[in-house]
Amino acid sequence: MLLTDYYRFERVATKSKTRLDCTASTESYQPFEEKRQDKQGQPTASRDGYNVGDLLAYFVDVPDQFSGDVHRKADKSLTIKSKNLTSIYVPDPASNLAFGDVKGEADAILFVFEGFEVVNKVVQQGGVLELFIARGKSKDRLPLYNLLSDGELDEEMNLLRERATRHPTAPAIAAASE
Repeated sequence: MLLTDYYRFERVATKSKTRLDCTASTESYQPFEEKRQDKQGQPTASRDGYNVGDLLAYFVDVPDQFSGDVHRKADKSLTIKSKNLTSIYVPDPASNLAFGDVKGEADAILFVFEGFEVVNKVVQQGGVLELFIARGKSKDRLPLYNLLSDGELDEEMNLLRERATRHPTAPAIAAASE
């Protein structure tokens, strides 16, 4: 199996414009698991709350100061706890697929967007971003993307989805928006 881990992020926050909450995962990828919230965050009039154990990511534009030895600039970036997790490359804008790699690791990430729209830099409610990790395959990002595009990874992806544990969305979000 090429794909090793799975994380599903959804736009459920009501105040943050770019926040995505992990709503399902295999809970098996240590670089993500160590970034789960270690304290409770109470909602305020301007901020969504979160619970201990929540995994929160932010889908943002690539900052101008991002540099490095890259052949082209990424389309977007996914950050966790104010640190870049991965740059997101979208080879075909008409497709709902993308690829990247985990910063500081040798692992590739494949992205599948479902109902995911960004309007004026705001991720629209209900957008879903699925991440499939291929450990040790960062140098094979493009061939993996091609397999994904051709449907060759569908079986592996479905197996990982079935193995995933569902995570409830933070009650603090709902309480603050009522």
